[in-house]
Amino acid sequence: MKQVNIGMIGGGTVGSGVFNALQQNSELIAARTGVRLVVKKVAVKAFDEPRPYPITPALMTLNWKDVVEDPEIQVVTELVGGTGIAKVIVLAALERGKAVVTANKALLSAHGPELFAAAKKAGTNLYYEASVAGGIPIIKTLREALVGNRFERIYGIVNGTCNYILTRMTREGAAFDAVLADAQRLGYAEADPTLDVDGHDAAHKTGILASLAHGFWVDHHAIHVEGIRPLTPLDIRFAQQLGYTIKLLGSVRLAPPAKGAKAPKGKGKAKPAAARISVAVSPTLVPQGHVLASVNDVFNAVFVSGFPIGDTLYYGRGAGKDATASAVLSDLADAGLDLTRGTPDRVPAFAACAEGSVVPFSETSSRFYLRLNVVDKPGVIAKVSSILSTAGISIASIVQPEGREGETVALILMTHLASRAAMDKARAAIAKLPAVKGPSLLLPVEDFS
Repeated sequence: MKQVNIGMIGGGTVGSGVFNALQQNSELIAARTGVRLVVKKVAVKAFDEPRPYPITPALMTLNWKDVVEDPEIQVVTELVGGTGIAKVIVLAALERGKAVVTANKALLSAHGPELFAAAKKAGTNLYYEASVAGGIPIIKTLREALVGNRFERIYGIVNGTCNYILTRMTREGAAFDAVLADAQRLGYAEADPTLDVDGHDAAHKTGILASLAHGFWVDHHAIHVEGIRPLTPLDIRFAQQLGYTIKLLGSVRLAPPAKGAKAPKGKGKAKPAAARISVAVSPTLVPQGHVLASVNDVFNAVFVSGFPIGDTLYYGRGAGKDATASAVLSDLADAGLDLTRGTPDRVPAFAACAEGSVVPFSETSSRFYLRLNVVDKPGVIAKVSSILSTAGISIASIVQPEGREGETVALILMTHLASRAAMDKARAAIAKLPAVKGPSLLLPVEDFS
């Protein structure tokens, strides 16, 4: 049986989880693949750092270069995180022709083109299944199982922290700050939760899915990102009354061709026009009857609609040492097979060969939920309706809790299909009305049509 030597960099929660899972299942992997994966070195921050699973002391080193520069190590697993030293480590390993396995979505989002170019130049490969949705094998599914599909729509609940907070807010009617504090106490949220609750972690993952699905690299700066901090129990309750659940949703959708665009001419079948897609992360109203509305707590799900497959759903744990370990083991097995069979490009990890663009978010359209805080007095609704009508926006329904005249109350409006540009312009005009107090909240409504 052929053997492939593994070097790991990172021995904390995730790293020790991967090491433990590999020790437990190495014989199973060997029996299934015909390749024995052997950990030769593990670079750690400190020999005595807290970790949920022990790592064999003789394998540990404090210097990551001991792993990358070891000529016997064929695959380097980067589990450090971040975009600083992690980038240096990955590039150093790739330049030496070593295959690299990473779970680092932030690194891929920020430096993907450079990393994949380095892998191609060195004739090796970069594997990244664990970078999106933890234990859900969504990368391999899009790259291999659905390789013959044209992806029309992809929606993802890909941040477990936000999904846990929103689930608790929905079930208990609790406020954001209270649930966040509880999530931090339970270890579901970091001490600094910014990356999660402001939508950036979900944007990293959604951008990777968009890049993979459409064949051109999506710059993370082109993704529209909104987080869940502005949501209140009132928004959760009104969404429920209207038949919706609020989820932090990453969305990747094909956009209509640009006006005046013509298909390229040529012999035989016409070359497809360059893809135009919209990519966004935002709290979104999801119909209660849709399968994504029932994805709760720390679980993730990715909904993929393509041709010819139709609609498919992938569900599971999106984070944690065990879910991440499962995805890393999958990549290690693939790397072992590719190395022993001499096929590093069996199916490229990312094929940066297509042309495409991300359309400005202002050009997208959807239905909208708009929450205003207004003084309860005659004529307010008429003025708001007039501004929306002037912008070409049709109101589908209005909900206003009963209050006393002169008090400030919430006013909830649901619109029919409208452009984001028109909605933003109307929202700015509404904010100038003397009867409108405090900030408003605008959320897209996704009907999955």
